[in-house]
Amino acid sequence: MPLAVYVLGLGIFTQGTSEFMLSGLLPDIAADLGVSIPDAGLLISAFALGMVIGAPLLAVATLRLPRRAALVGLQVVFVAAHAVGALAPGYGLLFATRVIGALAYAGFWAVAIATAVTLVPASAKSRAVAVVAGGLTLATIVGVPAGTVLSQYASWRAAFWAVAAATLISAICTLLALPADRGARGARSVRAELRGMARPALWLSYAITAFTFGAVIVTFSYLASLLTDVTGIRDAWVPVLLALFGAGGLLGLVVGGRTAHAAPLATLGWGLAALAVISALLAMAAHTAIVVVALVFALGVAGYVTNPALQSRVFTLAPAAPTLVGATNTAAFNVGNTLAPLLGGLSIDAGLGYASVAWVGASLAVVGLAGVLWAARLERARSFVPVIQNS
Repeated sequence: MPLAVYVLGLGIFTQGTSEFMLSGLLPDIAADLGVSIPDAGLLISAFALGMVIGAPLLAVATLRLPRRAALVGLQVVFVAAHAVGALAPGYGLLFATRVIGALAYAGFWAVAIATAVTLVPASAKSRAVAVVAGGLTLATIVGVPAGTVLSQYASWRAAFWAVAAATLISAICTLLALPADRGARGARSVRAELRGMARPALWLSYAITAFTFGAVIVTFSYLASLLTDVTGIRDAWVPVLLALFGAGGLLGLVVGGRTAHAAPLATLGWGLAALAVISALLAMAAHTAIVVVALVFALGVAGYVTNPALQSRVFTLAPAAPTLVGATNTAAFNVGNTLAPLLGGLSIDAGLGYASVAWVGASLAVVGLAGVLWAARLERARSFVPVIQNS
């Protein structure tokens, strides 16, 4: 695997830490800025919304730029947004920096995935995607707990400064490690990319992405509360179990990266089936600590084993749109990231308790599995047509 692919994963790690670390910073931010915790929580929604909008928007805006220049430029914007956010005297400015940072991060995701698949042969594309996406999993294992500890012992602003500094270092690495473009990217046009995306199977794949990631994130979003309020695990152990989830996710990425190229739909099917079963078991066994600990790890494995197939399959479906197709997939991930926790919140508000979010996750996984079965049927139909024509 080329060094440049790992450097792209480093960029996702540094920026992805910011995507998830706010869950541990909300009390400090709320107290410092004089807002309620629910209002502070809107900063998370602002980031997710910026990702949904920013991925396709920034992919189009940077389409005619050399990839290395686009990646470094987006990282610089991300660094500037976090520096301003760390200095923000009030909630409004911090909210704005979260949106701007998310737009830059979404653009980086889109261009990074499109770049990674061009740096390796066809047989290694899924593994390259797994390496880049692994940066986000590493962020949940290392970056998010580190940001929480830094906030507890210094301040939430120190965590923002740390993310800015780490992203600046990754931008320098990107500049040094990525090869200069040879002009192929500049020859592309928005119209050509849009034509390449006009495939129903591609949009079905985006729906599968949204449901799959939603099934994972709805349980993860409320996992800390489930562990403390339902399972009865002490607060001090919550970061450890969140890291255990991330470790399971890393294992899932490794396995999925090796199976996604040869059997993408099978990887998605088995992964979603496992995700549905594990989520249901978590809902039913939420009061039993030893079972919950094992299921948290298994949830990470099942949740992320599908990621390489979700990321790489869209490039197979629409090879004529290498930038916009990945950007829209990033937006689909964040549609799931935005809407699924809202469904979980509705379940909790209805008085069903924190364990009910796992049932929501199981239901979303079943819908995603139905989408995979539909995609498999479409694929069989396409392979059958030439046989009929040639007979």
